[in-house]
Amino acid sequence: MRETTAERWARRIVLSLLTLFVVTPLYVMVSSALKPLRDVQGAFTWIPSRPTIQPFLDMWRTVPLGRYMLNSLMVASIAAIVSVVVAIFAAFAVSRYRFRGRQLFSVTVLSTQMFPGILFLLPLFLIYVNLGNVTGIELYATRLGLIITYLTFSLPFSIWMLVGYFDSIPRGLDEAAQVDGAGPMRTLFRVILPTAVPGIVAVTVYAFMTAWGEVLFASVMTDENSRTLAVGLQGYATQYNVFWNQAMAASVVVSIPVVVGFLALQRYFVAGLTAGAVK
Repeated sequence: MRETTAERWARRIVLSLLTLFVVTPLYVMVSSALKPLRDVQGAFTWIPSRPTIQPFLDMWRTVPLGRYMLNSLMVASIAAIVSVVVAIFAAFAVSRYRFRGRQLFSVTVLSTQMFPGILFLLPLFLIYVNLGNVTGIELYATRLGLIITYLTFSLPFSIWMLVGYFDSIPRGLDEAAQVDGAGPMRTLFRVILPTAVPGIVAVTVYAFMTAWGEVLFASVMTDENSRTLAVGLQGYATQYNVFWNQAMAASVVVSIPVVVGFLALQRYFVAGLTAGAVK
């Protein structure tokens, strides 16, 4: 169907408004990061009258941003890698084999996405504290405990996504590999995984971004040493003052890894989500 002139202009107007809606907060964040604190606390101006990069230097001294960034990077990366590795084997089994309890397992995995995260906050907190008191295994206020916490909601979604993607891969590839003498593991690593790269990348990006920006669990399950960026940014608000320019500068810096990674993997991310959504 040919697009009419009215439809074309309507599309342009809608896209322009959406772009303005997205770009405006980003511009305010960047411009505020280039202003002295007095200018940020005063009347708002779209263009900084005295641009400065001092907030980008001071933000490292006001709070231990480097430690928070390292914690977030380690927790998000390990959680994403573990989620993908476990999800690959689980999704392969659910997609390619018929076994007792398969349907129950699939429904259980999907049903975990129906519950809000705050529902698991208190039980996990009590489990971690009691486990540390009884066995001496410290999970509360540690990176390991936070990684396990993030796996509770990133792993089910990863399995569900990869099952849909593996189902879209023709079973004829498996049969051809079996004719050549390949076993299940060889079929998975030599045939399925190379074909499923877009889906695996999409799941990895989702798991990483979920852990990178999570606030609820990180605010309860961490202390000063294990705190992540999402919670650490609150340190720019003290009892007597709020360093808005440094908070905006830190927000710009911590957004760079996610933005760069998403742009670099955008092609795989979109393809993986699309293929996993429709069989």
